[in-house]
Amino acid sequence: MTSPLSHLDDEGQARMVDVSDKPALRRVATATGTLRCAPETLALLREQNTPKGDVLAAARIAGIQGAKRCADLIPLCHPVPLHKVTVDFEIGADHIGISATALTVHQTGVEMEALTAVSIAALTLYDMLKAVDKSMRVENIRLVSKEKR
Repeated sequence: MTSPLSHLDDEGQARMVDVSDKPALRRVATATGTLRCAPETLALLREQNTPKGDVLAAARIAGIQGAKRCADLIPLCHPVPLHKVTVDFEIGADHIGISATALTVHQTGVEMEALTAVSIAALTLYDMLKAVDKSMRVENIRLVSKEKR
C-alpha cells in the first residue's frame, strides 16, 4: 500500500523524497506572518530608538539566512540552491507584517524556505524587541503563493 504522504515509504518509515526525475523549473514561493506588538514598541521602531539598533535590518538578514539554512533545520527538506530571497516588513498600528519570497530553478519547490524566512525574521524581531515589549505574539505564518514554470 502506497502512503499518501510523500515523506513516508510503504512501511510508514520517514524518507527523503527522490526528486531526481523531476525537471528543473523556475519555482517561487511567498509566505507571510505577523508580529503583534504594542503601539509604543512600533513608535520606537519607527524612530530607530530600540536598545538593539536597526531591528529590521537584523531581522531581514536573519530571515534570508534562515531560508538558506532551511535544509539544516527541517528534517527531510532538500537543500535547494536559492537564487533570490527577499524579506520585507510593513509596520501597522499594532503589528509588523512580514513577507518573504524565495526563488530557485530546481527540481523541488521553495515553500519551506519562504516559510522559514518569515519564521526566523519574526523570531529575530521578537528577540530584539522583547526588552521593551513583553506582550508580543508571532501569528499567522502561512504560505500565500507558489508557482512553477
